[in-house]
Amino acid sequence: MSFADLAARLERGDPDRFLALMAAPPAARARLLPLYAFNLEVARAAWVTDEPLIAEMRLQWWRDALAEIAAGGRPRAHEVLEPLAAVLRQAAVPPGLLDAIAAARRWDIGRDRFADAAALARHLEATGGNLMWAAALALGAPPAAEAPVRDLARAGALAAWLQAVPALRARGRHPLPDPAPQAVAALAREGLGWLSAARRERGRIPRQAVAALHPAWQAGPILRRAARDPAAVAEGRLGLSEAGRRGRLLWQALTGRW
Repeated sequence: MSFADLAARLERGDPDRFLALMAAPPAARARLLPLYAFNLEVARAAWVTDEPLIAEMRLQWWRDALAEIAAGGRPRAHEVLEPLAAVLRQAAVPPGLLDAIAAARRWDIGRDRFADAAALARHLEATGGNLMWAAALALGAPPAAEAPVRDLARAGALAAWLQAVPALRARGRHPLPDPAPQAVAALAREGLGWLSAARRERGRIPRQAVAALHPAWQAGPILRRAARDPAAVAEGRLGLSEAGRRGRLLWQALTGRW
């Protein structure tokens, strides 16, 4: 499958991450797209079937494939795995980061509520945190950049999670540990704290890795809106205008600021 085919699949399944990808320099896109395509595959594993066992098998297939890559084996014949294996090996990205994403996606299969805000934060770390750190590593980020990258990733993942609350509820899930407005506002304020912590340490992230941060471009305004108006979460009113979304991403891509 060509780059264009993979990109088209990402555009259909994860349009915001596709926009973030296209805002990256061409050389960065070549390394980011296989990671984002993998993330899409495991994220949708629980939603393409109503059978929990089949969903578990889909996720296990990806985990087994990653284990084979980690062991130095030839990647399975799959349009995502072959370019993914090349990126992981060329950029020395640990396959375990992606395995942790697949493992965390088991939550999507069940109907359990997160025990508390800390449990939700761990889920965001395992999914969004590991993906953004893998992307940053693929673009040459040093170990010193991990803390701010992960702080920003959690903030971005929380913003996306809050936007997805109505859809998750419609599918029978319980996305919030406590749906009370004051608890939702507190979650959003915690996310803003992660964002502030990342910005204080932004100097640790080299310019060549900034494209890996683009998927969190909406975090600030969405989290501020959720903190100010928590009812907007359940009512699906968190999203930015189309002009606002694209303008903010363009500004980040041109300036490298976030």
